[in-house]
Amino acid sequence: MAKTVAEKQTESKPVIAVNETEIKAQLGQLVRQSVEETLNGLLEAEADRLCKAGRYQRNAERVDTRAGHYQRHLQTQAGEVKLQVPKLRSLPFETQIIERYRRRESSVEEALLEMYYAGVSMRRVEDITDALWGTRVSPSTISDLNQKLAGRIEDWRTRRLTGAYVYVWLDAIWLKRSWGGEVQNVSVLVAIGVNADGLREVVGVQAGEREDHDSWYNFLKALKERGLAGTELFITDKCLGLVAAVAEMFPAAQWQRCVVHWYRNVMVEVSRSKLRDVVPMLKAIHAQEDREAAQQKAQEVVKKLLALKLAKAAQIVRDGVAETLAYMSFPREHWLKIRTTNPLERIMREIRRRTRVVGAFPDGNAAVLLVAARLRHIAGTRWGTKQYMNLKRLHPKEDEGA
Repeated sequence: MAKTVAEKQTESKPVIAVNETEIKAQLGQLVRQSVEETLNGLLEAEADRLCKAGRYQRNAERVDTRAGHYQRHLQTQAGEVKLQVPKLRSLPFETQIIERYRRRESSVEEALLEMYYAGVSMRRVEDITDALWGTRVSPSTISDLNQKLAGRIEDWRTRRLTGAYVYVWLDAIWLKRSWGGEVQNVSVLVAIGVNADGLREVVGVQAGEREDHDSWYNFLKALKERGLAGTELFITDKCLGLVAAVAEMFPAAQWQRCVVHWYRNVMVEVSRSKLRDVVPMLKAIHAQEDREAAQQKAQEVVKKLLALKLAKAAQIVRDGVAETLAYMSFPREHWLKIRTTNPLERIMREIRRRTRVVGAFPDGNAAVLLVAARLRHIAGTRWGTKQYMNLKRLHPKEDEGA
């Protein structure tokens, strides 16, 4: 028997109606509960560790007892959670759990800074924070957050440097700032180094009116006052005034001119038709087994360039090749990492990507703040926590004598 239209419509209706809004709300609640339970569990475990005994547990190793809890609210990407922070009778309970969790939220804080400096409306920021955290953040809260975040970033930026930083890379990034109704350039100077454990570390971020001798001198002076020491090699481009500033502030250190930048300087004087011949010549210089062999190879390259009627390129090679060979005084295992500014260039590209959305900053301090925020985030990732090189190869005889 043929079915009527009404019967077909009835059959096509879903048997169960799904309320997607209600499901999302329930899932959000479950996530918040999970985050809350996890963090509270970690706090309890940390209190047990400090007391050297669990709650109500009696043993000879116990050093303190509980004295209740106090409640603390924490904004997370899952929404606001309530933490039960333990109190101890004699020992201070200075937990690192919350701060470690906050570091996971640093990308959200950085996003707020970006939106703030990019001129995003407060209403739009409220909508975004509602989507990220499940809570609408008021304009006053955003302002307070920016001030607190700026304080934490400034503390990190000006922290005391300890230990030796054998290798230090220097570079600058140019950004735009609004000044008197006009848009002007402002430079942000950046330094990264390798510490005694072979880990990369951001050692300095500072504004420079111009990328000149005075700016670099003041930057290096500030680094030295904060404790930068033990540097044996600075790796930089041949920026105006930079080389002289390094020699004045750190006379015992060697200077390595970035090989890649030097190649580019030579290739500017080479016609496109001859690049295919010249590039392998330049790379052959730095493929030699030691400095003496590299200098001999450079002399051969000069003769070949003159034969190709590339006198200006030959002059650049003759005058500047020695500046690119300082890295050969250090362990061969480190050569690829210390002969160019590539380790710093990579994170500078990331900074440019993150600051492009802002356009023009209101002042130089705002530019430094956002650049430092990004560098602080990078430093807390695998970039700054994985060993970059083995410095025991630097002075093997000293290590054996120790």
